Amino acid sequence: MRVAVLAPVAWRTPPRHYGPWEQVASNVVEGLVELGIDVTLFATADSVTSGKLNAVVAKGYEEDREQDAKVLECLHISNLMEKAAEFDMIHNHFDFLPLTYSGLIRTPMVTTIHGFSSERIIPVYQKYAASSHYVSISHADRSPLLPYIATVFNGLRVSDFSFTAQPEDYLLFFGRIHPDKGTSEAIEIARRSNKRLFIAGIIQDQECFQEKVQPFLNDDIVFLGQAGPEQRNQLLGNALALLHPIRFNEPFGLSVAEAMLCGTPVIAFNKGAMPELIQSGYTGFLVDTVNQAVEAVGHIAQIHRSNCREWAISNFSQQKMANDYLSVYRQILNR
Repeated sequence: MRVAVLAPVAWRTPPRHYGPWEQVASNVVEGLVELGIDVTLFATADSVTSGKLNAVVAKGYEEDREQDAKVLECLHISNLMEKAAEFDMIHNHFDFLPLTYSGLIRTPMVTTIHGFSSERIIPVYQKYAASSHYVSISHADRSPLLPYIATVFNGLRVSDFSFTAQPEDYLLFFGRIHPDKGTSEAIEIARRSNKRLFIAGIIQDQECFQEKVQPFLNDDIVFLGQAGPEQRNQLLGNALALLHPIRFNEPFGLSVAEAMLCGTPVIAFNKGAMPELIQSGYTGFLVDTVNQAVEAVGHIAQIHRSNCREWAISNFSQQKMANDYLSVYRQILNR
């Protein structure tokens, strides 16, 4: 089986720091290669892969802002589609734009829908439902207006995350600095719990950072900025708990799975896919308010960290994800 995996070109695949879709696309490729599949990754030219790499874009447009994002996307997507006949399956991780080619090529295409930026993009998915196949990354993120062939949870390379049995005494917020991600709520939870808080992530909303984060920074509330893979592993593994007080229906949440792979329980607001990722009382706590989150911090010692890692390996490993996608490919090809 010859598979083409289409990654976004905002960041390198895998990303140096931030880039969740690029990270998942990379993990899919690496997992399929381990299964002996012939895989070509279509991504930026500086990408790193164990499969074959095909690129017409030198560097991601978020890493070189002098470039025009739409131009790069057009060149990148068309490069794969003009070579579609060379593959048995196209796996699209680039949202809805590649769907516009699906009726013009003979190679079947499966699209992993990494969430909806808004309801306004759903008509594109509806139009091409007959000539493409859709996979959701959680049951919570399914649109009732679309048909799905499967739900496949995002998977992570287990060896990238070390288990830490004895954490340090700090809480961690790991994600974009944006109101949706609940950075200010995490600060409030930590302050009311009398716990130190480390904040790691890119500043996506400057106003949010300046008004809701910066005024509270001190020796106990520390902003670290972006964290690469090695620092991420240390931060997640040594944390008493990951705070994930999201204010939107998040379709998955890679940092939640990453934390549990390190043995770190997660305290999250009960929204979106969180009930599918977290077993409340076993791998963390699902809460509805800041008050409940503060209470959960007081009970975090009740969570066995080994349970977190075992649950994450069983459900969110790269190996499981690759096998699940291979089953999807075969299902489509056997039709």
